[in-house]
Amino acid sequence: MPNAGYLVRKVIGLVLTTFLVLTFNFYLFRILPGNPLRLLFRGVSLSPEAMARLNAQFGLDQPLWVQYVDYLRNTFTGNLGLSFAVREPVMALMLPAITNTALLLTVANVISIAAGILIGVLAAWRRGSRFDVSASATTLVLYSMPTFWLGLVLLFVGVIYFRFPVAGVTSVGGVSGILGQLQDLASHMFLPVLTLALGLTGQYVLVIKGALLDVFTEDFMITAKAKGISNVKLLKDHAFRNAVLPIVTLAALNIGLSIGGAVQTETVFSWPGMGLLIYQSILSRDYPVLQGAFLVVTLAVILANFAADMLYPLLDPRVR
Repeated sequence: MPNAGYLVRKVIGLVLTTFLVLTFNFYLFRILPGNPLRLLFRGVSLSPEAMARLNAQFGLDQPLWVQYVDYLRNTFTGNLGLSFAVREPVMALMLPAITNTALLLTVANVISIAAGILIGVLAAWRRGSRFDVSASATTLVLYSMPTFWLGLVLLFVGVIYFRFPVAGVTSVGGVSGILGQLQDLASHMFLPVLTLALGLTGQYVLVIKGALLDVFTEDFMITAKAKGISNVKLLKDHAFRNAVLPIVTLAALNIGLSIGGAVQTETVFSWPGMGLLIYQSILSRDYPVLQGAFLVVTLAVILANFAADMLYPLLDPRVR
């Protein structure tokens, strides 16, 4: 377990980083051009008196520091404002989108981590072999592919040749039975999950392979091999445990950074998650939704990195 000093430092860092994100989020969408009320009531002719009353109602006539305090209070109580486009609370729009994106990214990350570690370990252990060359080249190509292009290719192949669903989470009209619903969900998830997993797997293969190759040249590995330790035990107990920290770091970063790929993937496959919501909000200049989405994504990255920091002492005693 991490010691008290380590834990206190990380918690203080978490609080300060969260405060800076909240502050940046507040000012970012207030330096954008245009009056937010005119966007909210676009298409409606408002008199100067009506605009003044609305400014007072939304607190836009208050000093900036007062608006900032109100923003912090509303954020901590879950009030992220009103969507300009659909006139609904931002949190009500984001909750189902967060659920759908979390499901998509969790499955894609689990598959990519498992596949990436397996391929990376085999490629490092059989360095220079035909498997190493082909696996490294394939994963590098997949990693360098634009997500939207890979998604479009898989969409064409999956729909034309395998009759996968085109959009949404469930079929129109629904499916009866729990097993039928799970199969329907899996068929809708298959193509977007495959798109994300193929792109993410390349990162894990390259990282775990590079980390293992560095560990293989360490003196303790050479000594352990000279003692006659079996290859399986050498790889499992010595090499892999010392090379796992970069994987933990990359997995933590990918939780937030995958949103970038999810925006493209969810747009291509019309998956109703955070990525599609962000894309639609950009088109409609729905600043409150964008502000809430930015906050959720950045907090996800911060919390994921905090969780990784808590795992480091458990995985590597040297961190303690």
